[in-house]
Amino acid sequence: MLKGALVGHGFIAERGHLPAYREAASAGIPLEIVAICDHEPSRLQKALEVNPKLRVYKDYKSMLAKEAGKIDFVDVTTPPYMHGEIAMAAMDRGLHVLCEKPLAPTFAEASDMVASARKNERVLFPSHNYKHAPVVKAVRSVLDQGLIGPVHLVTLHTFRNTHAKGVNEWRKDWRREKKYSGGGIAMDHGAHTFYLAFDWLGGYPKSITAKMSSIALVNGVKADTEDNLSCSIEFPRGTASAHLTWTAGIRKVIYTLHGERGAIRVEDDNVEVAVMDPASGEANGTVTPTSWTIKTENVSSDWMDASHVTWFKSLLGQFATAVEQREYVGQEARDAVKCIELIETAYKSASQGSRELPLGQSESPVVRLVPAAAASM
Repeated sequence: MLKGALVGHGFIAERGHLPAYREAASAGIPLEIVAICDHEPSRLQKALEVNPKLRVYKDYKSMLAKEAGKIDFVDVTTPPYMHGEIAMAAMDRGLHVLCEKPLAPTFAEASDMVASARKNERVLFPSHNYKHAPVVKAVRSVLDQGLIGPVHLVTLHTFRNTHAKGVNEWRKDWRREKKYSGGGIAMDHGAHTFYLAFDWLGGYPKSITAKMSSIALVNGVKADTEDNLSCSIEFPRGTASAHLTWTAGIRKVIYTLHGERGAIRVEDDNVEVAVMDPASGEANGTVTPTSWTIKTENVSSDWMDASHVTWFKSLLGQFATAVEQREYVGQEARDAVKCIELIETAYKSASQGSRELPLGQSESPVVRLVPAAAASM
């Protein structure tokens, strides 16, 4: 059993991470939280009400010092401005790190975190929990079967009617304060959007053009972070188009993936798979197919529940495997750094009148293989 310490006890820690650890342990995943820190005493009290055996601390430095030799990893769930500082301090003490997204507010800091993981030979693992949504796993299954062929076009729309709120005890609107968040909707949901695009388009992007705006008020004052992002991203194999907003009239995600032989459409829990009938074109005297076999399925994923406990449980299993296999800087960590580069470059593009800007500061692309032959549906 790997013993861990949780840094921060806000909404996602209380409602997502801690319940996921309890479920993971019941499922045989060898992870257990034994210590927790938060500078708000009432937040620590809430944690103790659920698990009285937790060892509690008011700051991460004292926790790391006093827990030396007693823990194997830390789970960082603070706002992004603290991620790098805490993660690197933990890795310098020989601890593995699970870190909430985004990995860091800047590309430079994210790169330093990766360098620390390699130097200390400790696992750095980002909390890319959307990959663990059942509906996203269903999409991956369709792609692995080769039903629609290699994907060359992806659209990703994330609609939210507000920003996610923090706990009342500490700056519940911190996501609208750049000092703590590093940015707005692009920083908060951009990571989820972009690591899915990397996976579905089989590599890392070459360039981005972006436009952003902020129209909402927080406590009557215009925030210094954006609440709308629209961008077009060029990949070696195709294009991704994304729109993210905190000003929508509904909470929803809509994704589409387009390949040589068909398409996939995701709307929350609903998945539609359309596969071309090549013979339909010949029958109608054209080269282009004119009919598709369409199948739909509802894959319950609890999108309306922002805690995503079942997603985190699956992610914890992946983290435990990375530790076991000594995968210090794996695919997820490399994707996390590329996400930050993409977000940072999107900000630059938007500030320069949506100018197209190149990408490619971080590691060489890791191309994901897509089966060439279609399987039966």
